[in-house]
Amino acid sequence: MIIHRAMWRCHRLLSCAWMTPLVIFAGCAVGPDFHRPGSPASTRLTATDLPFETAGGEHDDDRPQRFFFPSLPADRWWRSFGSPAIDALVDRALASNPTVTAAQATLRQAQELAAAQRGLFYPSVQASYSPTRGRVADVVSSPLSSNATLYTLQTAQLSIGYVADVFGGNQRLVEAADAQTESQWQQFRAARISLTANVVNTVLQVASVQEQLAATERIATIAEQQLKLLQVQRQLGAAPGAAVFAQEVVLRQSEANAAALRKQLAQQRNLLAILVGAMPSEFSADVPSLSSLRLPDVPLVLPAVLVDQRPDVRAAEAQLHVANAQVGAAIANLLPQISLTANLGQSALTFGQLFRAGGLAWSVGASVVQPLFQGGQLIHRKRAAEAQLEVSLAQYQSAVLTAFQNVADTLEAVRFDAEQYQASSRQQSAAETSLRIARRQVELGDISYLVLLNAETASLQAAIAKVLVSSSRFSDVVAMYQSLGGDWLDQPVATSAK
Repeated sequence: MIIHRAMWRCHRLLSCAWMTPLVIFAGCAVGPDFHRPGSPASTRLTATDLPFETAGGEHDDDRPQRFFFPSLPADRWWRSFGSPAIDALVDRALASNPTVTAAQATLRQAQELAAAQRGLFYPSVQASYSPTRGRVADVVSSPLSSNATLYTLQTAQLSIGYVADVFGGNQRLVEAADAQTESQWQQFRAARISLTANVVNTVLQVASVQEQLAATERIATIAEQQLKLLQVQRQLGAAPGAAVFAQEVVLRQSEANAAALRKQLAQQRNLLAILVGAMPSEFSADVPSLSSLRLPDVPLVLPAVLVDQRPDVRAAEAQLHVANAQVGAAIANLLPQISLTANLGQSALTFGQLFRAGGLAWSVGASVVQPLFQGGQLIHRKRAAEAQLEVSLAQYQSAVLTAFQNVADTLEAVRFDAEQYQASSRQQSAAETSLRIARRQVELGDISYLVLLNAETASLQAAIAKVLVSSSRFSDVVAMYQSLGGDWLDQPVATSAK
């Protein structure tokens, strides 16, 4: 009861003496107010006009890709591939990948630091208890009522301190902390987007390498058959030795290509394991074939929307906000600092007498500190903050330019990979036709078996070329979603002074 009464007395002292005049300065913050940079004036994503859709392939299932403007932001965009296996791997990665976990923890850290900075708006209250045992000199009369030279002093005290944010220095620091939290949120988004893109791209790479490996191993088998036929012909005098050794070179090259693909496949599977947060030795997952995937259409956004959705641009904007607020805080440090204090306590010779009447002591005070000379520290820190603001502005502009470059590069890749896919489809169709004719001619006895094997090898090489281009088309869609900002999550933190 006594403690509550003491706190009420201190609060009343502070309120009556100083708090009313300081209300006049409430909301006043020196330094520049932050304004979001304007949207880019450009209305185009590329230098050339985009077609409504890309070219299709030779087969009915090789449909063209269409460009579209989604009415709503993409939600779990990887589901557009129509693969439950990809969906499961991405969900597992988002739940278990340590990089995302670290980014989320860093975001929480920024939120807590912003909350801690906000605490400086409130008075600090401390309670203390100090028992003291002492002795005064015999020649000095004791100030204690008993005139004894030995004494014990019990002191309980409540102290309240308050630094008035008259010029908004703390307000600017809170603004900077909130902007830093926004930056960490965008970096968390970027980590999620990068992770999902890496998972999908790795799955596509595994599927592509598997199909390339199967075709390459078949080519090696055909090369071995051709070598055996040439060796027989050489024994019969129908083939020169140079042809035999040339075919052996082809066989060994095919075997080397297959070994390189096996290494690549193993490494990509190890990478996929790490992305989903598993040990490579304990990871296994079914990877879909490229032919089982649905080729998604390509999303587009207006340039102004792109700036709003890209996490790296938004993070750079938040850092620009941080630098802007730091300039205000540096200016506030040049101005007077006003502090208020109040102390209320009880003193007694014994603990039992501590809260009796007659032992009450209190004090109130205020101080105004104006920096006069500190070796130029404050003014140079202000200039450093202004220089950092220029740096952050340039970095923001660079992030915007990089965002538009990423989108333009991806759109060009979508267009030209579609053309390359159309050409590879025609190549494969021609190779398949040639193979069918060769098989028929072998049946009729018009050509040798070696010609059939050559036709089959050409067909397999055309299939490998088409697999590579098909994989690129799927990767282009991943790159497009990533360059546009991926999936959009609700902002979990509130920021001030936007």
